[in-house]
Amino acid sequence: MLERTGVPTPDHVKSATPSEQRLKQGGVAIIECFQEIPCNPCSKICPRDAILPMEDINEKPRIDFDKCNGCAICVSGCPGLAIFVVDGSYSEEEALVKLPWEFIPVPKKGDVVKTLNRAGEEIGKGRVVNVQDSKIFDRTRIIHLAVPHDQMMEVRSIDRRSING
Repeated sequence: MLERTGVPTPDHVKSATPSEQRLKQGGVAIIECFQEIPCNPCSKICPRDAILPMEDINEKPRIDFDKCNGCAICVSGCPGLAIFVVDGSYSEEEALVKLPWEFIPVPKKGDVVKTLNRAGEEIGKGRVVNVQDSKIFDRTRIIHLAVPHDQMMEVRSIDRRSING
């Protein structure tokens, strides 16, 4: 499926997902980079060394979930837009998902937007909690999106047509 459609299988996703217990402890990066390609910015950018060093630039990145604090610096540093932060401890009803965003319009805090899964299919609605936009992010904003708990591992983008911009 991945090679043909670009959409990872449930087994791919499971291999990149921290434990339920870790998801409930606070923000943690999830790297959905499932192919060996020559790329390594994520392993160099993490200030906590949570993304493990690579011996070969073609290795798939690996993360030490216990070292990660969910800062999302790696989200903006990934040229493949394949890193997300998920925080299952955000509230009783909602989880927080931090997504890379390189499109126009840019959502604003408080916007309610349509959420999309990995295949680009609409799966619900999310509320924009914050938009990080810094020169160090090199034009990749980070959208902080509150979503229902049961969708935190599925939401991977938003429908730009639903932005009130």
